Amino acid sequence: MMTIGAWMIYALWAVLGFMLLDLVVGFVKALVTGTFSSKLVLDYLKDVLYYVFPLLFVMNIMSIDPTGWILMIFYYIGSLAVIWNYLVSIKNKWKA
Repeated sequence: MMTIGAWMIYALWAVLGFMLLDLVVGFVKALVTGTFSSKLVLDYLKDVLYYVFPLLFVMNIMSIDPTGWILMIFYYIGSLAVIWNYLVSIKNKWKA
């Protein structure tokens, strides 16, 4: 049986999956409308630095958490916030 801490890697995969889905939707939309620019890709590199790297950092400092659950809760809240951000972004790109 998996513990809640073992699900952290799946939360990270979900973040990366929604990030990739948002990139694909944005890329297709840019190709269809003819507005492709390097900013599209550079924004995702920035998102890796601002969203994914802090999640990896929190995952790596879990060993110094004396309770074992404070950083885990922080990690899951951050993961859900990033997933929500990409869901809203995909919805807005799909509608526009």
